[in-house]
Amino acid sequence: MSAQIITKEGLPEYAVIPYEEYQRLLAMAEDIEDLADAKSAQLEIETGDDESIPSEIVKRLMAGNEHPLKIWREYRALTQENLGNAVGVGKSYISQIEAGHKTASVNVLNALATALQIEPGSLL
Repeated sequence: MSAQIITKEGLPEYAVIPYEEYQRLLAMAEDIEDLADAKSAQLEIETGDDESIPSEIVKRLMAGNEHPLKIWREYRALTQENLGNAVGVGKSYISQIEAGHKTASVNVLNALATALQIEPGSLL
């Protein structure tokens, strides 16, 4: 690496490097940050602080053809009745939310998210 050192009062103040070298160093720094993020994510999965979601579930959520509540409920292997019992509402209420006929109140939405172990925003 070639650098031009600019001094001020006899002390190094700036290092000027060719733009290509700057770009290369920037890319290396981003790679190091990406590796650290990947290690952190893997550790969260290993310790149970996070989970990996199967690609089929992600695809269903991204497609937007089904209510997220239904997708998460099925992923967690819960029936509408089980989930309703867990949050204190009836099976029909869960069915109506999944069908898009009803909108859950904030309290019910938070209870559903807690029961499904997800963030409430994941149900919107």
